[in-house]
Amino acid sequence: MTTMAALDSERVQALSAAFSGSLLQGGDAGYDEARQIHNGLIDKRPALIARCRGTADVVDAIALAREAGLEISVRGGGHNVAGRAVTDGGLMIDLAEMKGMHVDAGARTIRAQAGVTWAEFNRETALHGLAVTGGQVSTTGIAGFTLGGGLGWLMGVYGLATDNLLAVELVTASGDVLNVNAETNPDLFWALRGGGGNFGVATSFEFQLHPVTQIVGGLIAHPFDAAGDVLHFYRDFTQTASDELTVHCVLAHAPDGSGMKIAAMALCHAGTAEEAEAEIAPIRAFGSPVMEHLGPMPYPMVNAMLDAGYPRGALNYWKSNFISELSDSLIDEAVTRFAATPSPMNAILFEHYHGAVTRVAPTGTAVPHRTVGYNMLLPSVWLDPADTDANIAWTRETYDAFRPSFAEGRWLNYLGDDEQIDAVRAAYGPNYERLSQIKRTYDPDNLFHLNQNIEPA
Repeated sequence: MTTMAALDSERVQALSAAFSGSLLQGGDAGYDEARQIHNGLIDKRPALIARCRGTADVVDAIALAREAGLEISVRGGGHNVAGRAVTDGGLMIDLAEMKGMHVDAGARTIRAQAGVTWAEFNRETALHGLAVTGGQVSTTGIAGFTLGGGLGWLMGVYGLATDNLLAVELVTASGDVLNVNAETNPDLFWALRGGGGNFGVATSFEFQLHPVTQIVGGLIAHPFDAAGDVLHFYRDFTQTASDELTVHCVLAHAPDGSGMKIAAMALCHAGTAEEAEAEIAPIRAFGSPVMEHLGPMPYPMVNAMLDAGYPRGALNYWKSNFISELSDSLIDEAVTRFAATPSPMNAILFEHYHGAVTRVAPTGTAVPHRTVGYNMLLPSVWLDPADTDANIAWTRETYDAFRPSFAEGRWLNYLGDDEQIDAVRAAYGPNYERLSQIKRTYDPDNLFHLNQNIEPA
């Protein structure tokens, strides 16, 4: 690959003459800010950052990278924990300034560009009483989230974000601009619905929206010495949860900064207020909570209620896996492991997977994970670089301790930068070989490989 020193100024000047956005190199104002993504553990220096304003900029940036032999990375919201949005010494295609959105309230659809975050997306759709499954943290970008599947608070009733995808504008490795949907490019559209950034640069997305106005949601927390009982209750309660109700259970620290460990249930009910209050009544009645913040609220508020726990620039190292069941032994192990966590920002999270998301065939989209159950996530977060080794070690050791409970399957967007090919294959499951064939058609040279990569067949 071409190095930073080999990227001559003539090439950059030729591109900048027509470029709508900005081209940044080391030493330029804004370069250091642009190369920094959400995960502060990632520190890479691209030879060139192409801050695109439109699709034509993306086409030209790809052409320059191919001509100069530069490795390409693609940044949307920059939230992915693995940090694949940034290349060392290559060309970073930065879509963060592409913020266009248009809601068609009558058709209940939205077309949104790839730099939009879920907070921005929800602000526009909420004007019309509409929404779609978005990130569980609102600072997440819509692009990588959706291409990787997109699980969130509304998945029980409306499925994954990718299940609601109607079309994608895609710039391919050859520089072609395609409007990809189920009619124009059925195989490619299938692959984009969960296949990550393997097939090109997605510059905009069209989603089907759903009526969502007031929901009932929030958080209810119990003292940590009741954590085992909370997890047992959660396991039993979720066996009969309606599609409208998504409940996650988390071992975490109190959000007031006290450092007190808690066992909490975070929830979102998308039914009527009466249905919600009836269904969550057993949650309110259980145990002796130390904190309760449950009630009617706008959907964007639920989508942002965990944001403070994942500040931009904090250091992140995550591990996750689907689990076969929330067994007694797993519950005991989780309580024991969390008692020794080294950071007051770390958590052990169980995400309930049920409803509409599980009524799609495993091969219906590129996302194969369609079984009722739970995903276990260890989102480790800390602020002091001196604590990095301790937090990574705790996360890996905790993950290994949970292995006896693992089911097949890994969630694509939770994979870290140190995962191997077996993890990528586990994320794509039975769909990997078909994805590999489609990759060969649209990116035979694997130009787009800074992702959870699918090698061309």
